[in-house]
Amino acid sequence: VRVSARAVYSKYSIEPASPIDFGAMIKGTKKTQIVVLENKGMLNFKFCIHQTPKDAPALQSKSSKQGESAPSATKHSGGRKLSSSTQSHLHLGMFMVSPCSGSIAPWGQQKITVECLAEQEGTFEEQLYIDITGR
Repeated sequence: VRVSARAVYSKYSIEPASPIDFGAMIKGTKKTQIVVLENKGMLNFKFCIHQTPKDAPALQSKSSKQGESAPSATKHSGGRKLSSSTQSHLHLGMFMVSPCSGSIAPWGQQKITVECLAEQEGTFEEQLYIDITGR
């Protein structure tokens, strides 16, 4: 009986790389940007997007070409400091990310929508990270 196996890590890419900058917006308007998470490996993987804890040390951005998680920063004017999440959406002040979790088949991709609603004046930035199983 011949037995064989191949151990691999999840391989992926994230485009565009961090940061995501919405630029200047008129109060009361909405802008949307798309982030594409692509599975470049041989196995399904799950992903989950979280807000970086405020007390966490600064994350080092690594090249997604090397298959490492790169933190994604969203920047824009105004907003409130409120964080809540559901299965499909993550609300961070003026930003909404969806979907915030899922599974991607080999050579598949998931488009992640980052939406900004300029409700208040000011400058805001939120730090997110994408957790990919088996990386």
